[in-house]
Amino acid sequence: MKTKILLTVLTILAFTVSSVAAADTANLPVDLSLTEILNRVEEHYDVAGFMAHFSQLSTIKAMDISDEASGKIFVKRPGKMRWEYEKPDRQIIITNGSKLWVYRPDDNQVMIGKSPAFFGDGKGAGFLADIKLLRRKFTITPGQSKDARFYALKLRPVEESLGITEIYLYVSKTTFNVKRVVTVNPYGDKTSIDLINSRFDQIPDDDLFTFEIPEGTDVLTLDE
Repeated sequence: MKTKILLTVLTILAFTVSSVAAADTANLPVDLSLTEILNRVEEHYDVAGFMAHFSQLSTIKAMDISDEASGKIFVKRPGKMRWEYEKPDRQIIITNGSKLWVYRPDDNQVMIGKSPAFFGDGKGAGFLADIKLLRRKFTITPGQSKDARFYALKLRPVEESLGITEIYLYVSKTTFNVKRVVTVNPYGDKTSIDLINSRFDQIPDDDLFTFEIPEGTDVLTLDE
């Protein structure tokens, strides 16, 4: 059961939103066109890597169940990511662009697989490590934002995806940080991930994107 839940999380993981503090919306810049927004986002994320805290809310529609989680994320081009879940349970998801490790220290268990099966072509949060995948892998249209501080973008996969039907991406109008992604699967389940205090001035070390399996740890292979 845990493996099935994990695969769902890996598939629908998606991006970011930071804490929403009060702001003077009267001083916000003039709205930009969709192309201009995408150009500014690509320019902003044209860096070697970044790190942030994140909070995640996942809702299973049919069962009316919601789960919250939080932790840290580290991203480095090309294709490297590390998600460190700290609450409610410790879990680390690591990819170096080709290999995938999912480590649950409290269960003394690690699951291994191939990264493209879960993060390839921008799946999961794969486009964080290459923001230009957004235009190549998704049809993007303007969305509606209830908060005047954010641009809203609606993304639909160009190729049929069993795990994702649409993504709603929220971008700061002032910094062009990706702040929130709401991902919806075919069953109507939603996952919202907020990135908090994104740091682009500290490039994560390569050692964060590989994993040495501790001696005595149970090893499982993920289906691909």
